[in-house]
Amino acid sequence: MNKNNELTKKYIRDIKSADVWSVFKILADFVKGFDELGDLGPTVTIFGSARTDKENRYYKQATNLAKLLASHGYNIMTGGGPGIMEAANKGASSEPVESIGLNIDLEHEQAKNPYTSKELTFDYFFSRKVMLVKYSMAYVIFPGGFGTLDELFEALTLVQTRKVTGVKIFIIGTAFYQPLIEFIQDKLLAEGMIEKEDLDMVHLTDDCQSVADEIDISLEKQIEVLEDAGLKNTTYYKSLSSLRK
Repeated sequence: MNKNNELTKKYIRDIKSADVWSVFKILADFVKGFDELGDLGPTVTIFGSARTDKENRYYKQATNLAKLLASHGYNIMTGGGPGIMEAANKGASSEPVESIGLNIDLEHEQAKNPYTSKELTFDYFFSRKVMLVKYSMAYVIFPGGFGTLDELFEALTLVQTRKVTGVKIFIIGTAFYQPLIEFIQDKLLAEGMIEKEDLDMVHLTDDCQSVADEIDISLEKQIEVLEDAGLKNTTYYKSLSSLRK
């Protein structure tokens, strides 16, 4: 039996499974994530292709960026798989921070990488995606396929609708992503699907140092917001302020 038939049978079994059992599995995903990640300090999530090999320039760039951010004291979170995810966890693993991998139970492609200090596996993409964005103060998007683009537009939607605040979105790979940015400008903006200020959410660059610098600036702004709100005694404030230079 080929893999497509196996996947079709799995899909049919899932459709026929009891709704209550599905709810329990969904709840288990969320409870696991909240329980394991709720006390994380300042964290940056790095997204990108699982199919990028070690010789690819983006793999090397992701390793260097993660190492740089980790040296500033930021935990690094990824989807836990190979490619860009492995590169980022590898870079973080050389520093005394958490290198977090949130894996997904797939039939192929998503093997765990060996560079995580904290590892969780999820049954559902949507619960995993919530955890990837919920506990991070910045998202860095490297080149990738459908999954990476899904995560990019999820992040943009969350910031646009203010479901998350104080979060920076960085897109690495000018040559790779410039056509997408032009589409957003020439089609979405030109035809009134988004506002001009929505473009400010996107920081397209190839300069990893500038990403680290911008995240440091964002850290200071978030600390100031917490201070103004009278939240200096919270655990989150203390974790942020511990990274002040």
